[in-house]
Amino acid sequence: MADTVSVHGVEISHPDKALWPDVTKADLARYYAEVAEAMLPHLRDRPISMQRFPDGIGRQGFYEKKLPAHFPEWVEHVTVPTADGDQEQVVVSDARTLVYLAQQACVTPHPWLSRRSALDRPDLLVVDLDPQTDDLAPLRRGARIVGELFDDVGLVPFLRTTGSRGYHVTAPLRPEEGFDEVRAFATDLADLLAEREPGLFTRAARTADRGELVYLDVLRNGYGQTVVAPWAPRARPGAPVSTPIEWDELSRVRPDGVDLAGARHRVADGRDPWAGMRRRARGLARPRERLARLRG
Repeated sequence: MADTVSVHGVEISHPDKALWPDVTKADLARYYAEVAEAMLPHLRDRPISMQRFPDGIGRQGFYEKKLPAHFPEWVEHVTVPTADGDQEQVVVSDARTLVYLAQQACVTPHPWLSRRSALDRPDLLVVDLDPQTDDLAPLRRGARIVGELFDDVGLVPFLRTTGSRGYHVTAPLRPEEGFDEVRAFATDLADLLAEREPGLFTRAARTADRGELVYLDVLRNGYGQTVVAPWAPRARPGAPVSTPIEWDELSRVRPDGVDLAGARHRVADGRDPWAGMRRRARGLARPRERLARLRG
């Protein structure tokens, strides 16, 4: 058993340590090195929260936002204003940093919805579809309806699996407005969907009040909130990956239906529906007007 292995110039200690039953720390490092080209555009310039599992996903993990003192100088970071004062947080700018996160048993990086050049102005809007049952039919129908409303108001919808139980519908934005304005818009959009489809969607904050409906979660559209990174594996059995997919794949790909091998193949084959998504960024002025008309 090797004490260390080198992956993309990073020494991986305890490379045979199992993070999942069948996936070692070295496996995770190699995976991140292989998918870095697809993953980095969604991480670069964004503060991240690191979801770490030093003893594997079978033991309690933790989220780490603050830059650890032992991180090497070449790992980039950004000063983030918080309610408790300024804090340094990690920024993943290159493949070496991404592999270094694997060395730290960071299973899943969770980036902000804004970049360091404008921390208070998001360039993404996310609707998280959270099912209350295992029935995929209403969840898939709901994702399609959310995407159609994005289209109707003039936003460009991108779809991905969460690697967990739901789907995310995401629209790239021009970073022109603050989090309060973006979250208010997302809330109005979700409320309209729930009004139109009361037998499908819910906006109930309490889980006990949601019944079997699909919860439309827009709370991630807030300052300092994060989302799972595209192409990142989750701390769940089988190491499912949060995977960008085409809209015509929605009926075939489960929320947890792509594993590490499947994600590798997609990236290697150039199947990345989110490539170049920044070119589809829109402002919210016109979509806000269209949404207001639809709400009457």
